[in-house]
Amino acid sequence: MHGYPDTTPTVGITRRAFLALAGGAALLAAGCDGRAPARVGLALGAGGAKGLAHIPMLEALDELGIRPHLIAGTSIGAVIGALYAAGQSGAAIRALVEQFLISQDRAQSGLIALPHSLRWLDFIDPDFGAGGLLDSADFVAYLGDVMSARRFRDLDIDLKVVAADLWSGAAVVLDSGELLPAIQASMALPGVFRPVAYGKRLLVDGGVANPLPYDLLFEACDLVIAIDVSGDRKSDNDSELSFLGVLFHSFHTMSHNLLAEKLKQRRPDIYIRPEIQDVRVLEFYKAEQVFRQARPAQQELIKTLRKAV
Repeated sequence: MHGYPDTTPTVGITRRAFLALAGGAALLAAGCDGRAPARVGLALGAGGAKGLAHIPMLEALDELGIRPHLIAGTSIGAVIGALYAAGQSGAAIRALVEQFLISQDRAQSGLIALPHSLRWLDFIDPDFGAGGLLDSADFVAYLGDVMSARRFRDLDIDLKVVAADLWSGAAVVLDSGELLPAIQASMALPGVFRPVAYGKRLLVDGGVANPLPYDLLFEACDLVIAIDVSGDRKSDNDSELSFLGVLFHSFHTMSHNLLAEKLKQRRPDIYIRPEIQDVRVLEFYKAEQVFRQARPAQQELIKTLRKAV
């Protein structure tokens, strides 16, 4: 497994976070007018299928009645963040995912030779020779069908979507204009999905530049919660690594190194890292496994927030 700096316990809370939550609760309890409760910022990180672990964390916020003031998402975090910002509850997003669960046997007998993976939610089609192996257009169109929002301004909660410039590698933060192209760009994993033309830029997966974009929330929020779904995988010592296996592992390592350096500079107020193990980027059929592995972190988050408030 990879080592991450200072990740124990799974959920940590800073003094700033405690004071923000406790102060907001005290104001509400006292019935003070003209003072608002803490503005909560929520960062949802990249991680492919491991990003399904975001859903139990959203359910935890729903259970506690905590509504984010601002969400920042990268890759799968942008997908789930957009659904949540558009008004879907955590439970509703879980139900959407569960509609498309397929068995491992069916996943391995798909139309494309992706070991232990699948045609993502049955909406991903082969796209060989076009800058990526797969085409995400049908999946993005499906998102448009289940969300009423078409532009960022239509969302119930403000959202920042992170992508990366293909040529410079710089992070590109999208928070206005058309929503679906921004999501498609943020999830355009290099080598797997084709880059997305956005204005004069070609954009790829935001994990290239900012895999957990909690830094975008500090200025506008009193309390910043970051959900790191990068997870862990054991090395495949007993088998030859495939082309995609090497690609996914290299991307995971790059994102890990970026986040490790970022955490050294400044940590979010509440940092959550569910212990998701042995789930590859496209293994969405392992949703139930992800939900099960994420439950301890979900319960610790609930406990931490209840204690603070």
